[in-house]
Amino acid sequence: MRVSLFGRIFLLNAVALVAAAALLVLGPLTVSTPALFTEILILTAGLAVLLVANAALIRLGLAPLERLTRAMTTIDLLKPGPRLNATGHGEIADLITTFNGMLDRLETERGFSSARALSAQEAERRRVAQELHDEVGQSLTAVLLELKRVADHAPAPVRDELPQVQETVRSTLDEVRRIARRLRPGVLEELGLVSALKALVSEISEHADVVVRRTFDRHLPDLDKETELVVYRVAQEGLTNTVRHSGAHQVELLLRSTSAGVELCVRDDGRGMGDSAEGSGIRGMRERALLVGADLTVGPAPRRGTEVRLVVRPAGESR
Repeated sequence: MRVSLFGRIFLLNAVALVAAAALLVLGPLTVSTPALFTEILILTAGLAVLLVANAALIRLGLAPLERLTRAMTTIDLLKPGPRLNATGHGEIADLITTFNGMLDRLETERGFSSARALSAQEAERRRVAQELHDEVGQSLTAVLLELKRVADHAPAPVRDELPQVQETVRSTLDEVRRIARRLRPGVLEELGLVSALKALVSEISEHADVVVRRTFDRHLPDLDKETELVVYRVAQEGLTNTVRHSGAHQVELLLRSTSAGVELCVRDDGRGMGDSAEGSGIRGMRERALLVGADLTVGPAPRRGTEVRLVVRPAGESR
């Protein structure tokens, strides 16, 4: 028979009160008028025992609600964890089951929303990269050619100053191309994940004062295009965070095959995250990982610094 939460609490208190009344009626204890000191002590002790027993019974009955409250205050949809066991009776078990179902729906809806947002983001990245490459890049190339033509016919004082202008325009053109490559990794689409990561490491090493050591397994399981893009973006964000915020001198990039799937690891020797909250970059990595059902952990490295670890499953393998 299902007993409501109110009914259980009422029964607990009723049992305690009936037991106390039975002791007073059937027991040898009596209360004088006026009450004696020893009688007051006995009644006080009995009341204390009654209150302690009542509190213990109620706490035992409400323990599942306390666990549910802790879960509600600590849950993070970007860090899926095991669901609460629907222990307890009646409404408590129903409440925990309903809460678990709500979490499942929220995670599913967030996954759909993240997929749409990330898809729109990648489409916008491709559009901006294409415009930078086709419009801005071609315009700067035309400026370089025009400067060369002007330099061939300019008087000597002007001709001596034009090389510096040409170099500035050439540097700007290289920077525009670099931004376009970061927005849309063409190497990833054309040559695959390993080649794209090698190009990323070369670019980071060229423009940052940090030594990047890379280790890639020769034979990796096949990954679908969406998963490859997630691995690349996580590596890109991890390396970018290292360069900008960690103060590291060395960073290690690993891509290897494990029993769980394909593992990406970005590990630096910087100052670490400490007690700082996760920024938008890390939360973006978590959203991407959830999009393909991958496992992402961000925390301290074994010795010092920060470690980002991503494990994805090969193509055709489900969670």
